[in-house]
Amino acid sequence: MPRSSLTKKALATSLKRLMEKIPLNKITVQEIVNDCELNRQTFYYHFQDIFDLLGWIYKTEAVESIADYKTYTTWEDGFLKIFLYIERNKAFCLNTLNSLGRDHLDSFLQAISYELLIGVVNEVSQDMCVKVEDKEFIANFYTLAFIGLVIQWMKTKMTEKPEVIIKKLSELVEGNFASALRRYGKEL
Repeated sequence: MPRSSLTKKALATSLKRLMEKIPLNKITVQEIVNDCELNRQTFYYHFQDIFDLLGWIYKTEAVESIADYKTYTTWEDGFLKIFLYIERNKAFCLNTLNSLGRDHLDSFLQAISYELLIGVVNEVSQDMCVKVEDKEFIANFYTLAFIGLVIQWMKTKMTEKPEVIIKKLSELVEGNFASALRRYGKEL
């Protein structure tokens, strides 16, 4: 692994460790670099600020992990991975949710959900004539619904098991992708 990646991972690990005890908006760059025994200059070589590091963590740890789940038969597994990531990183994600870094959590959830869902919409509509903007509308609708579901789950202290939520979600949307797409377009 390149030295740059190791340094970024060390900074990320330190931020996550600090966020287990300290609200994000109270953490300083100095505390992060002290925790991983680096200097401020090294931090700023890799990241503009703490929020930049926060965004990098979400992108590298979670977004890239669902790349193989963008199909109609695997979308449930992709969403389950998102829930399980949040559950495994509970303190980190809840701290983000309740901080000025909330935008980074929202951006992470939006990017990861939309990418997964647009893949499903494109697959389901491959034999239909549906305008790109209609496909994007459907993917955006389900993305916003999923984000709301995740945020609500986090706000209620993540008491419901992710597998149960995914099962309910699957039952709710079963067949709805194809049905909506047929209403927007014409079969070829």
